[in-house]
Amino acid sequence: MARRALAMAAGALSKPQLDGVERIIAVASGKGGVGKSTTAVNLAVALALKCKLRVGLLDADVYGPSIPLLMNLSGQPKIDSANKMVPLENYGVKCMSMGFLMDKDAPVVWRGPMVMSALEKLTRGVSWGKLDIMVVDMPPGTGDAQISVSQRLKLAGAVIVSTPQDIALLDARRGTNMFQKVHVPILGLIENMSYFICPGCGQSSHIFGHGGCETTAKEMQIDFLGKVPLDVHIRETSDEGKPIVASSANSDVAAVYNSIATRIVDKMRELASAGAYVTPNISVG
Repeated sequence: MARRALAMAAGALSKPQLDGVERIIAVASGKGGVGKSTTAVNLAVALALKCKLRVGLLDADVYGPSIPLLMNLSGQPKIDSANKMVPLENYGVKCMSMGFLMDKDAPVVWRGPMVMSALEKLTRGVSWGKLDIMVVDMPPGTGDAQISVSQRLKLAGAVIVSTPQDIALLDARRGTNMFQKVHVPILGLIENMSYFICPGCGQSSHIFGHGGCETTAKEMQIDFLGKVPLDVHIRETSDEGKPIVASSANSDVAAVYNSIATRIVDKMRELASAGAYVTPNISVG
């Protein structure tokens, strides 16, 4: 159903610059530590398992790749007859990360041009095959890597992840404005670590504040996609490389991620039907 809906809107959507990939979305945050990578992984798996799409997951955080751990993948990718890397796959998602190409604890001490070269190899140097959607786990911030990905890949949209804290929301606003400046549609804002439910008494506690993301979304006139709780099972399944939408598919938390994934598909269809997509244009000054 979701694949058919996306295909119907494809005529209004500028094609990404990757062979076989129908559309690409970024999962981003203005700062680190808000659970962006965990969110990207669970959304990618939800898009594959719940929405029945052909999904790729690109780890664009060259300095701090976490997809290998979160997706329980290891080893170097094979090289095909076209001299391209073959992505590793788990939970129905094809994955590529710098973490597959380097030692686990090795630091990446690179300047900007080397990072751009690495991102080029992780995208066009990979045999992705046919994908309905690629999810890009972006590095935090609004620097060269973010602009380069936005400019070169013709993103269909960006999902912004934040906690309800004012300091996180300040950076989330900057991230949102960066994507808007390069003409990438904002698919919506996700409030991560929204609330904590005490396993003993069942009471909800808003440890990082309450309602901040919803208020910010209204002020910035973007969609609010949902609230993901601060749940120990998300942490445990992430550390084990078993995304909760796959390992606990019937849980309330999995239902939250599945609902957000469905809303993202619907939002892309709406934007494509409205002719909202344009080629990103970078302007300085």
